[in-house]
Amino acid sequence: MANRARRRVVPVLAAAMGALLVGGCSVEVRDPAAPQPVASTPGLATPTITPGHDAAAVAAQDLPFAAGGSLAPGTPVGIGDGLKEAPGWKAVAGSVAAEARYEKEDGCLVAARVRTNQAALVRGDDRESTVALFEYLDPSILPGYLKTETLRWGADPAGPGRTVEVLALEQAAQPAGRATAVLARLFGTAGSSVYISLACPDAAALAGARADVASFLPVIPPSA
Repeated sequence: MANRARRRVVPVLAAAMGALLVGGCSVEVRDPAAPQPVASTPGLATPTITPGHDAAAVAAQDLPFAAGGSLAPGTPVGIGDGLKEAPGWKAVAGSVAAEARYEKEDGCLVAARVRTNQAALVRGDDRESTVALFEYLDPSILPGYLKTETLRWGADPAGPGRTVEVLALEQAAQPAGRATAVLARLFGTAGSSVYISLACPDAAALAGARADVASFLPVIPPSA
């Protein structure tokens, strides 16, 4: 029975990963009541002053899922772009404003995107909201497929090494296929999401690419 169950799960995961990786890994979920969104650029978000909000204190702490409410309402997070400077990596020509794409010498590809106006997917804390994001992208993705991981929180590589929790979906390479992974988080209070996808020739290359992403693609806290 267990073997049959595993055989059923693998095709489902493969289909889910394929759906998530199609089209440059774009994510756009709009609140029907919200105005037309303006595409955000990976990197530092434009500051918005929020009375009583201590952005520096938030940036100086880890950001687990339960702490998402400490962010300023409606002020999006960002994603750094240091991967283009990492050994073996380069930025891919043709990247668009809201998405950055990178390629490594070993054939790995990474796409990183920030989206705003994500209020329609908010469910309880940020973990539930991030599950909802994955389920929106592909209804066959079950919460049990997702694992909690962390990315760097803050752009200063010499800083104290703060982390932000994300959910990860990984698919091992199938015959004649690629090993893939998606890391994402929806920040409910901030009303934005970060989404990073990776595709590599094999599991070893994927492990190396994920380590590089963890080091060179930090999630950037709002500065105000």
